Amino acid sequence: MSCFCKVKIMVKLITLKDKIKYRIRKSKENTFLVRDFMDLSDRDQVLRALRALMKENEVIRVGKGVYTKAKKSFITGDYIPKDNLRAIAVTALKKLGVKVMPTDDEKNYNARLTEQVPNEFIIGVNKRVSRNISFKQARIEYETL
Repeated sequence: MSCFCKVKIMVKLITLKDKIKYRIRKSKENTFLVRDFMDLSDRDQVLRALRALMKENEVIRVGKGVYTKAKKSFITGDYIPKDNLRAIAVTALKKLGVKVMPTDDEKNYNARLTEQVPNEFIIGVNKRVSRNISFKQARIEYETL
């Protein structure tokens, strides 16, 4: 007597969204560019996966092609960037090949020529930058040195 047993093989399909989510969770960095995931697929599919991760509150878009890890605010309950906006901008600019330098106000403050605390939303750069990095009402501005 022969027995034909049906064997169900459970195969979990690993989607592009799962791969990107895994890479984001395991990364020590908090800021990502779209180009960080271009080895996984083409640009349109990566952007589609990142939009899905935004809906799941895994990442927040802070600029064109710039994403950051999200965390839940214990004050408001909203999802906010895991890092401060200045650190996000500096990391993104370095990944884009822009040299970040202290502004004139930061130099004066560090040399103790003034007690005026420099604005943290102004970043000194070595060349013109047109990339907007912002979250809600906070926006990074650039000072070309």
